[in-house]
Amino acid sequence: MARRFFQLIIMCYLIGWVFVTKKGYQVVDDTIESSVVTKVKGIARVNTTFSDLWGPEEYVIPDHGGKFLFVVTNFIETPNQTLTTCPESPSVPFSTCTHDDNCTEGEAVRAGNGIKTGTCRKTDGNETNTCEIYGWCPTEKSSRPEAATMLREAENFTVYIRNFIKFSQFNLSKTNILKEGYPSYIKTCLHDEIHHPYCPVFRLGDIVSKAGYRFEEVAAKGGSIGIVIKWSCDFDMDTSDCHPQYSFMAMGSSTPVTAGYNFRFARYSSDAAGRTHRNLYKVYGFQLNVMVFGTASQFSIIHTIINVASVLTLMAVG
Repeated sequence: MARRFFQLIIMCYLIGWVFVTKKGYQVVDDTIESSVVTKVKGIARVNTTFSDLWGPEEYVIPDHGGKFLFVVTNFIETPNQTLTTCPESPSVPFSTCTHDDNCTEGEAVRAGNGIKTGTCRKTDGNETNTCEIYGWCPTEKSSRPEAATMLREAENFTVYIRNFIKFSQFNLSKTNILKEGYPSYIKTCLHDEIHHPYCPVFRLGDIVSKAGYRFEEVAAKGGSIGIVIKWSCDFDMDTSDCHPQYSFMAMGSSTPVTAGYNFRFARYSSDAAGRTHRNLYKVYGFQLNVMVFGTASQFSIIHTIINVASVLTLMAVG
């Protein structure tokens, strides 16, 4: 009686766990080859020295599209910088001085804006003296990003994500774009889990909210968001039963010291005399990171025989 009961348990294990739950009759390929192309569209009003209107060419970095992209939502502009001498910013560590001996000529202060000239100067609009530097002057504005410079139209920007995958073991390729109605469908659709699950165009505001952020709060200082595309393909059912599932997650830190995402870049120009000028931008926004995962499975007689033989051996031992 005990032997029969033991054998029954093993049979339930074989059918319930090995075959039904774990699908031990299938071979699984979890090595996915993937390529991603992204495009952002939308127009935003700005107030900069060069322009009052930005398109994707200005606010998307890099502009060629890929797994990683940055969308500018706020900025601080330091306009009309030239290579000359000026007082170092008082906010730079070890930049203050009382006399020229405090400023070693030729020394560059870490996190500074230039090379010391050996002169101690009074800063404009401040009572503090700082070392004079040779660099891009005036020095960068150290103010915080303001709500007035925020790209408020950014919430309605659209992000197009084209994903091509291949499972080499099965020699099968898929894409997240339906062939029916392309490209007219892509131009008009907007991703929705219920009504448009196969549309690869996402509203930036929806991406941010699904990641757990409030758009206006994070757009001011920036943040990092992961866009996860997961493929789960069972080719025993049908090769068409292989479609992407999207999820979004916040990748930034909530601590005051490390919260936000920003970096700097400059745009250069020359005047009639041939003198070079630049506008320095410290930009805040959303870093989008597209990550692709997936598995594919299909019936395999070899895996089926191996699992059945293992269970039969266990029954014989019992």
